[in-house]
Amino acid sequence: MGEHVKQLLAYNDTNLLGNAIKAAQASTSEDIYVVLGAHNQSIQAQTDLTACTVILNHDWNNGLGSSITAGITYFESMSLHYDAVLITLADQPLIDYKYLNRMVELWQADSEKIITTHYQSRSGVPAIFGKEHFNDLLKLNKDFGAKNIIAANKDVVTAVDPEGKAFDIDTWEAYQNLLNNKLK
Repeated sequence: MGEHVKQLLAYNDTNLLGNAIKAAQASTSEDIYVVLGAHNQSIQAQTDLTACTVILNHDWNNGLGSSITAGITYFESMSLHYDAVLITLADQPLIDYKYLNRMVELWQADSEKIITTHYQSRSGVPAIFGKEHFNDLLKLNKDFGAKNIIAANKDVVTAVDPEGKAFDIDTWEAYQNLLNNKLK
């Protein structure tokens, strides 16, 4: 995104991260944790994080996987015991609480499943992983997140159709398309 901090891009009277937090707050999820890496000071200064616990990922340059690991490591260090973790991203602004709730309901109906978001040729985040996968999540350290965990457990994956909500903001052009309602 060049000189732009993606999480701070303006959207819906807040920024992309604030929008994701609002969706999580409105969902049936219990606690909200935000993992920050690069630009964490400016993000904290410009985003309302009062409803969240902020976790700093000092290995952020290792990519998304390291952020997931930072979150699970924090749970362990604080002796927090969760049955599952719902992983979402700030750069998917169309993901709303209704979609997150649908995922939670599917996991609650069968907690042995990994609930993922269905893309054309793969499954990905948002995704819910039960505690039996936390050790695998702790081993992530690359920029591809948990896709290998999903692939290795494909027999227990339920992929949810995001119905057009899984639009990623990975480029300035994509952000402009979002603002101008020209989503592809």
